[in-house]
Amino acid sequence: MYLAGLCFITDSSICSLSYEEMALNALQAGLKWVQYRDKERSRREVYEEAVMLRGITKDFNAVFLVNDHTDIAIAVNADGVHLGQDDLPLKESRKIMGRKRIIGISTHTVEQAIDAEKDGADYIGFGPVFHTTTKDAGDPKGIDMLHEIKKQVRIPVVAIGGINLENIRSVLDAEADAVAVASAILSGDIRDNTKRFLDIIESHDALRLKNLRGFIL
Repeated sequence: MYLAGLCFITDSSICSLSYEEMALNALQAGLKWVQYRDKERSRREVYEEAVMLRGITKDFNAVFLVNDHTDIAIAVNADGVHLGQDDLPLKESRKIMGRKRIIGISTHTVEQAIDAEKDGADYIGFGPVFHTTTKDAGDPKGIDMLHEIKKQVRIPVVAIGGINLENIRSVLDAEADAVAVASAILSGDIRDNTKRFLDIIESHDALRLKNLRGFIL
């Protein structure tokens, strides 16, 4: 499964723009992965926003995931769903989603990450790596635990929680396969912030590939 290096998570508590405006700004900067997260609206409203975001992301050939709601993800033909530990169990979600759609799940411990892989997750979100005010996800887990998670599972690991332009390199150095970001993209100029994240990820990937070639040679 291919995962773009940067996942943008929508959050109306941070930004006054509509979800459409948030997504368009990020997508126009080159983003290829949007995760729709909304903890406040009714399920009907979440569905309606998801329909709109599915259309926009398809126009940009970007991956679109719905947070929490497996049924809504199916209803809007999303590429997949991202589950929390308190959502529908992963195995049950897989029965509904099938094998062709993506299922990711938030994990906060090594044990949860291992269980997620066993239960058939396509990727895990791990965090919070750093302190975050976006959601109450517990104490920061730190770079060392992220690195340990990478040694324990074979599926992609997406780092989340307090990641910004100043600390992202340390996350990438810990071999995270991708990063998920909300506030550091939404605070300020969304296009500029997105572009700067993508530039850092691209340069890091290029350097890693160069070093790998040098090691092989």
